[in-house]
Amino acid sequence: MRRARAAARGALGHATGRALGPYQSAVVRIGFSATWLFFLLREYPNRHELYGPDGPWSWALARRLIDSNHAFTLLLWTDSQVWFELVYAVAVLSSALMVLGWRTRAMSVVFMVGVLSLQNRSVFVGDGGDNVVHLMAMYLVLTRCAQVWSLDARRARLRGSAAQGAAGPVLWAVLGAVFAYGAVTAQFGYGWLAAFAALWVAGALWWMVERYEPHGEGRALLDVLANLVHNAGMLVIMAEVCLIYATAGWYKIQGSRWQDGTALYYPLGLDSFSPWPEVSGVLAGSGTVVMLLSYGTVVVQVAFPFTVFHRRIKNVLLGVMILEHAGIAVLLGLPFFSAAMIAADAVFLPTGFLVGLGGVVSRARSRWAAALTRAPVTAEPLLPAAPAPAPDPAPSPAAEAR
Repeated sequence: MRRARAAARGALGHATGRALGPYQSAVVRIGFSATWLFFLLREYPNRHELYGPDGPWSWALARRLIDSNHAFTLLLWTDSQVWFELVYAVAVLSSALMVLGWRTRAMSVVFMVGVLSLQNRSVFVGDGGDNVVHLMAMYLVLTRCAQVWSLDARRARLRGSAAQGAAGPVLWAVLGAVFAYGAVTAQFGYGWLAAFAALWVAGALWWMVERYEPHGEGRALLDVLANLVHNAGMLVIMAEVCLIYATAGWYKIQGSRWQDGTALYYPLGLDSFSPWPEVSGVLAGSGTVVMLLSYGTVVVQVAFPFTVFHRRIKNVLLGVMILEHAGIAVLLGLPFFSAAMIAADAVFLPTGFLVGLGGVVSRARSRWAAALTRAPVTAEPLLPAAPAPAPDPAPSPAAEAR
């Protein structure tokens, strides 16, 4: 009993004493927000057909679907095109600010709102990568994903607290006004109303404690609760990744398409999935390569959830899966799906690797900044400069007298 109690106390202290995986949560934040940002920028010319008024899924049909499944989207508050452009712009801006880690506690909520608003507006647009971004956008709200590699961490290091500055209260007030309008006009379901109210109140409480009692018991209590929620969120993200690979692998085993290789062979011959037709043709023309890729994919996906507690094997399979997704991005022309899956896989990357990677990026950035700020070297003239003229001699007293 004593050992059990000691183990329970140790586990509780480990779960509440600090936010685990700061580098993993940071790279997940950067990966998913960058993936969504680049997708929105690439599809900016097609935004009206994808999520706006020119799409095949009309505003009225989307409204009927939302009324039945109670999903959340700001784009159904009104069918105004100005409102659509504003929501799209806010989604792009929040993604960029999430990459930088600026006011991440509030930006994570805005980022989630942007993802849900656009994807739930047109539910038949997208692929598996969009589903992963959809889920991870909600999970990131629970995490303290700006402890490192963020402007918030830099502000906390320089000013003593990430809550310093007037931007936090202004942002909180703007989000509160939008929330109040949605609540008054009954745009939220009961679940979303309670969730956004809790997030808004929690943000205000956190700012007040950080501002007026940064080293008191209230701050200590909030840290314990935030660490507990963060660690639970990271656990959910890891479980989600394992569930994705487990279901994908076991689903492939049940059919014959991955056993005979046709699931990989035929997509390599489709024009829409062949950005490099010559390379796809070479791969599809070798039965051995198709067999190895097909069986290797199934084996890795089925085995990965069982190896997460074995560091070496897990790291090997993790590297194989990252290479697999990179190959999918190049060979099948699915860069955003692959980027989303690589960002999800990053939650399992070892801390030492991420710290080393951060050091490499930091040194490269320092060298780049030094090269930009270095004073230009002026070339020496080919001919010597002409001597300066001698000053006129001062007149003598006799000359002045004359």
